[in-house]
Amino acid sequence: QVQLVESGGGLVQAGGSLRLSCAASGRTFSTYTMGWFRQAPGKEREFVAAVRGSDYTTYYADSVKGRFTISRDNAKNTVDLQMNSLKPEDTAVYYCAARGGYISVRLASMWDYWGQGTQVTVSS
Repeated sequence: QVQLVESGGGLVQAGGSLRLSCAASGRTFSTYTMGWFRQAPGKEREFVAAVRGSDYTTYYADSVKGRFTISRDNAKNTVDLQMNSLKPEDTAVYYCAARGGYISVRLASMWDYWGQGTQVTVSS
């Protein structure tokens, strides 16, 4: 069982930056693939980024590539999402997620554990 707690959301102007953090419980954090998803009102939850536990391979949605960076610290059981050049369309609730394996990493249904979410609002 893994428990995930996000922090770092807030309100920012377009072009600004935010850093989200996710703290995970459990002694096997390094074995999990960790990821971030987001969900805007009236829309489905969508993949943002993920990072493997074994070799730190990263995955990004095309919409955030070059602007967002995912990183993890296996010693601290944390995963961060650095978000730069934010746009109004990045406004959503952002969720931290964990899973074993990394097949079909972009599908929300393939993830096992979820945090409660943190709101990110980007004003124009």
